Amino acid sequence: MTEEILQVKRSGEFYYPIYFEEGFDRLKDAIRTEGLEGRNLCIVTDTHVEPLYAEEVKRVLTRVAAKVSVFVFEAGEKNKNLNTVQQLYKALIENQLDRKSLVVALGGGVVGDLSGFGAATYLRGIDFIQIPTTLLSQVDSSVGGKTGVDFDQYKNMVGAFHQPRLVYMNMNTLRTLPSVEFACGMGEVLKTGLICDADFYEYVLAEHKAIRVLDTKALARMIRRCCEIKAGVVERDPKEKGERALLNLGHTIGHAVEKLKDFRLLHGQCVAIGLVAAAYISYQRGLLTEDEYNKIKEGCLLYELPIHVDGLEETAVLAATRKDKKMEQGQVKFVLMKGIGGSFIDHTVSDEEMLAGIREILK
Repeated sequence: MTEEILQVKRSGEFYYPIYFEEGFDRLKDAIRTEGLEGRNLCIVTDTHVEPLYAEEVKRVLTRVAAKVSVFVFEAGEKNKNLNTVQQLYKALIENQLDRKSLVVALGGGVVGDLSGFGAATYLRGIDFIQIPTTLLSQVDSSVGGKTGVDFDQYKNMVGAFHQPRLVYMNMNTLRTLPSVEFACGMGEVLKTGLICDADFYEYVLAEHKAIRVLDTKALARMIRRCCEIKAGVVERDPKEKGERALLNLGHTIGHAVEKLKDFRLLHGQCVAIGLVAAAYISYQRGLLTEDEYNKIKEGCLLYELPIHVDGLEETAVLAATRKDKKMEQGQVKFVLMKGIGGSFIDHTVSDEEMLAGIREILK
């Protein structure tokens, strides 16, 4: 079942399609349709994805490219840094990629972020495409043009906005995804519904059995709706001047936990923990009912996502939020919820409120 192509566009700035497929064969057609054939290509992937899909993607791309090379780096968030980007630059130079060449990001969020940043900064910017292979990257990070790497354990502190030329999703790659990685993607799915679509959030909870066994129809509907929401936000606010900051729901405290746990917890797990903290602050303000707060925790538990974390000090978590890139003139730009599906940006969350939310997840 092939879903209709979704288009992301902002007049005068960018346009790119999102393809929803069940294999890689149509990738060559997508390359031709977008006028990207005949170029020198470099597939960037990691040690987890390379043995699964690199050869097949290279075979397909060879039909429409002048030359295809492959750059592989060690998998894991700990390698999403400037040292790996430096190695990527060297590979691009050695394989003679020029300003008309194309970087192909094949993998999850780490691969997409690092590849996009490399493409954004190599020769002052060359084109790249996203081929996301994890649920998290399919529903979130591959769409929107945010690229970047971590710096001294600070999440995505160095980056650039650089929109891809196309996004190609082979939903069958989810069948090789470890269950914990699938659950991490669900953290971003739940976040998306909580931001602006209560009906979608209810759907994800109601259809959890079909989604967890990778029912094609349920997956396609879920992934497409996430992309529709993300695309709409990106079109209206491509560089996070306003509305796009809503996509950071759960990320302020989530990123702090991720950093303090030295990335031993996966991103989606930390987002889920951050969602619970944000929901608790919202509940304490009277913006969520107790039933709504419990339903948010229920959504995490249905998909085996954590709602608590141990081994951290509350003051350390609070201090880590102050070093987040979303700080604005010394104040945390926090996303709260007014009911499920109604999020908003708040600049008045106090340290006491933050500590209350942090205590809730450290129980």
